[in-house]
Amino acid sequence: MMKKIVAIILARGGSKGIPNKNIIDFCGKPLIVWTVEQLKEVEKIHSVWVSSDSEKILQIAEQYGAKTISRPEEISGDTATSESGWLHALSMIENEIGKVDIVVAAQVTSPLREPGDIERGLNEFEEKGYDSLFSASVAEDLLFWERDGEGILKSVNYDFHKRGRRQDRKKQYIENGSFYIFKPEILRTHINRLGGKIGMIEMEFWKTFEIDSINDLRMCGALMKAFILDKEKEE
Repeated sequence: MMKKIVAIILARGGSKGIPNKNIIDFCGKPLIVWTVEQLKEVEKIHSVWVSSDSEKILQIAEQYGAKTISRPEEISGDTATSESGWLHALSMIENEIGKVDIVVAAQVTSPLREPGDIERGLNEFEEKGYDSLFSASVAEDLLFWERDGEGILKSVNYDFHKRGRRQDRKKQYIENGSFYIFKPEILRTHINRLGGKIGMIEMEFWKTFEIDSINDLRMCGALMKAFILDKEKEE
């Protein structure tokens, strides 16, 4: 029996960094449209749902083929968690289409992805028997420091006394937030997107960047053009 896989996109109307961020123009389309279209290209996904407190966002999402869910005000504020939004959306979806087996939760502000990334994630999720999975990128040559309680700098992910060679260091990964895959029971049991047997799908480092400011918008636009749009033109 084929598993029922749905995609849920959370897209609040309010944004402090960029007004109307989720529907701002990005490379010729409202930002949210990139995520909707990427998910709709993944054959395994049964349906794509957008949950929002904004009628404008819901109208645009529906125009591009997504199903819509009105997100209640009490779970739409700045302090509301993604988990609360997914739980509400999942309940609404299952009321309409029945039991869901797997959820793909993609972030609107991470448009630097391709349908193939999500396809690989789903394949890995099912083949390895994971309960939850996150997208990640290798943190090559990123040496982190932090200040302790007294303001003194300390190295975090390496020992600066024994710097060593780059190629001898263990691989470290950045949870890039582009998308998550999880079973509904994991979300409901742990109130967390991750739990049980956790997996990871690796993406190219340039896909790590997300849009939270105008500078991010410009940078991600340049990356989208260089790595995706120009490649599509060549094909």
